[in-house]
Amino acid sequence: MTDKSDTSTQQASTVLNFDMDTLILTFPCKPGSGQVLLEAFKTALADTRAFKGCISVSTYTSATNPDDIVLIEEWDNKASQANYMQWRTDTGMPEQLGPLLAGPRKEEWLAPRAI
Repeated sequence: MTDKSDTSTQQASTVLNFDMDTLILTFPCKPGSGQVLLEAFKTALADTRAFKGCISVSTYTSATNPDDIVLIEEWDNKASQANYMQWRTDTGMPEQLGPLLAGPRKEEWLAPRAI
């Protein structure tokens, strides 16, 4: 018999934070370049996490293509992330990553739903 208190505890701890914006970034790397990008992100993401407005950044690889690198970023608002991207552009990050990428970076903002 399943203890229903376990279910209610899980539901109570699953609370969406509507005071932040979540972005999924996918970097489609050239074959064999995903690991190179991950190494570059070791340093770069420390700066991202320290940037004003960044709540968190998680790094993933695609289960079907290890050369697709996925970042899930949480920001206090979209304006903070836009400021961050401008800083990255000003400091030359897109040009540095360009040779590793097989195509353009994909960006998708998520909208939370309380269900």
